[in-house]
Amino acid sequence: MLKSALAVVTTLLFVLAGIAPATAQNAVSSNQPVAKKAVVKKVIVRKPLVKRRPIQVKRVVHVAPVRQRIIRTSAMVNGKRRVSYQRTPIVAAPMVETAGDLAGLNMTPDPLALRSNVALVIDQASSQVLFEKNSTVALPIASVTKLMTATVVAEAHQDMSEILTVTEDDVDREKHSSSRLRVGAQLSRDDMLHIALMSSENRAASALGRNYPGGLPAFVVAMNAKAHALGMMDTHYVDSTGLSSRNVASARDLAKLVVAAYNYPLIRQYSTDAKYMVEPSGHAVQYASSNRLIASKDWDIGLQKTGYINEAGHCLVMLTKIEGRSVVMVFLDSKGRASHVADAMRMRHWLSEQGPQNLTRVVLHAHAEES
Repeated sequence: MLKSALAVVTTLLFVLAGIAPATAQNAVSSNQPVAKKAVVKKVIVRKPLVKRRPIQVKRVVHVAPVRQRIIRTSAMVNGKRRVSYQRTPIVAAPMVETAGDLAGLNMTPDPLALRSNVALVIDQASSQVLFEKNSTVALPIASVTKLMTATVVAEAHQDMSEILTVTEDDVDREKHSSSRLRVGAQLSRDDMLHIALMSSENRAASALGRNYPGGLPAFVVAMNAKAHALGMMDTHYVDSTGLSSRNVASARDLAKLVVAAYNYPLIRQYSTDAKYMVEPSGHAVQYASSNRLIASKDWDIGLQKTGYINEAGHCLVMLTKIEGRSVVMVFLDSKGRASHVADAMRMRHWLSEQGPQNLTRVVLHAHAEES
């Protein structure tokens, strides 16, 4: 009886669940597991991945050719001179702040927008200051040094026809500047002075100092003594070339030197020649002025000297006539290859506009303006 009632209840449950009663009954009665409903799995067939080669982008890189300098060295070995040559790459010098920039002089504005951190213009006859900008600050003066070198040579009264020889001691070991005078080249003292002033030939200036009585140390002493005699109290020299940044002077001092050097006809002539040819060791070499204004018919220049090293920037000193008036111009620490020349042209235009009788005195100092 109990089994019949249980079968009926079970049947009703499976009917409600959608399962055939006979099957359910058989399963209950036989205690066998109910067959599971078959499940159809969907199989997805993936296509094999095809490896693609990465796209190669060809980059065309233009490599600038490496400039090289040939360094010639000679040495005496067992009584014989041996010469060797070595190629070294010329590395572009990094941008270096000048001494004027480090002193904050580049913050000084001026009405002419000069590129030079220092400028001075004075009347040669009266010493009246016409334009002044940071003129009392001592800065590196580069090859403007050679103007004092020439003054000391002129006052030494040495034999100007004496033949001087370029040696290893004249090679620039500090700035590694180039020279057209090879070691062993021979020129007269007169020719050495000529190309040192006109074309700023460093080895010529070095040879002039080295062949002074007592050698280069005595020559430097004479340079500093002459500076002191001229009242150049902000000036100090350590060599005859200006390659050292320890050669310093103020614009005020350099104006005094320009006026003093102008008294020597040899310095006036050599510093203002446009071209000159020398024959060191029998080979003709053409030199040209380092100041492009020399070749201009618009300028009447009685004396000039240029200079450049990283610490000094571009420098220029001149004695010239503007509107019939002789003036001394000094530009120090200028930025740009021809910036000192452009400043001279700008100054000349300003002076011409003012006229010789109505010049306005302009005085500028670092971080302050006074007129």
